[in-house]
Amino acid sequence: MAYHTVLKDWMNDLPLAEELGYVNNLCIALAVFFSLSAVALLAGLTAPYGRYYRGGIWGCLIPGKPAWIIQELPNLIMVVFCVYVVNGRPEEKTTATANQVLLGFFCFHYVYRTLIFPLRIRGGKPTAFVPFAMAFVFCTVNGYLQGRALTYLYAYPDSWLRTPQFLAGSVIFTVGWLTNFYHDSILINLRKQTSKNDEDKSGYKIPTGGLFEYVSGANFLGEIIEWTGFAIACWNLPAACFAVTTLFNIGPRAIQHHRWYLDHFKDRYPPERRALIPFVL
Repeated sequence: MAYHTVLKDWMNDLPLAEELGYVNNLCIALAVFFSLSAVALLAGLTAPYGRYYRGGIWGCLIPGKPAWIIQELPNLIMVVFCVYVVNGRPEEKTTATANQVLLGFFCFHYVYRTLIFPLRIRGGKPTAFVPFAMAFVFCTVNGYLQGRALTYLYAYPDSWLRTPQFLAGSVIFTVGWLTNFYHDSILINLRKQTSKNDEDKSGYKIPTGGLFEYVSGANFLGEIIEWTGFAIACWNLPAACFAVTTLFNIGPRAIQHHRWYLDHFKDRYPPERRALIPFVL
């Protein structure tokens, strides 16, 4: 029997309250895991990707663009699975406008991030197999959590679209996405430029413009804001879990990048610049 058939039958036969319990426990487990990994990263452990890869036990290298597309794609696949394969709750209107809009936010991000963003970047450093596999597993789990939450576990009335949570969350999500997109574009254009003043001759340069004048991780800050807005707009545990895991995952990454810039560009890196939060951190 195909794996997708087994999963479909399991999800269809599972009572809503029981599946909601599984989902809540899974969210808690993810939050704990990522909080511990954040502690490890802040304590000095470096994730084995990009500029930090040094070989060793992390497995073979996978070309950057294919690795990115494959590891991100499960977010969309699981949403499609939840929408078109597994039974929802039509009697409680999980196919109503509010559910569709919220799910649309999630899909909008990942259509861009999975299918368009990799085509914008130039080159792309290879990814070690272990972090690639971990990202693939997380995106599979997260796609299930967000897709199932918005097609089965939570039913939003149309009036939800007029609540303070949805309105504020939608604005924050949009601001976060635009912030992330704009600063990703700065980095992409920076890689296309040439310079004779690179400290380590690796091709990395000091980003400037926008929030990069204040923080080293402006693109990361945008994504954290984006998923915080999504969590507010959805007002459910899976979306909150995603916001928390995003913070614990890329927040330490921004701090590591900041330390790397200070070390590699020494006296040339702006001393007033912070890692993630302007004037604070």
